[in-house]
Amino acid sequence: MAPPTRTPPAKWIEAGLRALAAGGPEAVRIDPLAKTLGATRGSFYWHFADRGALLEAMLDTWERMSIDEVIEQVEDECGDARARVQLAGALTFSDEIVPIDLAVRDWARRDAAVAERLRRVDNRRMDYARSQFRTFCPDDDEVEARSMIAFSLAVAKSIIAADHGERTRLEVLELATRRLLD
Repeated sequence: MAPPTRTPPAKWIEAGLRALAAGGPEAVRIDPLAKTLGATRGSFYWHFADRGALLEAMLDTWERMSIDEVIEQVEDECGDARARVQLAGALTFSDEIVPIDLAVRDWARRDAAVAERLRRVDNRRMDYARSQFRTFCPDDDEVEARSMIAFSLAVAKSIIAADHGERTRLEVLELATRRLLD
């Protein structure tokens, strides 16, 4: 008889991140995740000491996905700083990461440890933006302003519901991006 297979920790983390994005940290519960995965509580406890350990692993994964993997891909694919800024924004705030990012931002309003983690992630994002803008903006004030505007645009574009007259949302985002990168 073959030994029972265990659901890998990455699957628990993925399911936890989906639950977080859909319903916040309160939605990350072991039994519903086990049911979703077709796994047992024992499988969960094989990999994680408790729910807190899963939440920490989820934050680690979100941080790695939204910072380390993004920067690695941008540095591998782009030679020009303007292209790096644009790709970093697109990858950081992709359809996969935005729901998680928004859930973490909401969670950080109620949890000091998560708020500190978010601050660290946002600081790393801003530091990367600054490093890229600095290559074609000699003025430190201009670098800081462009970095802040680019980061704000990337975060807010998914939550602003405004119409843009005759222009589509994508057209306005492209216009704003061109202005930032001029």
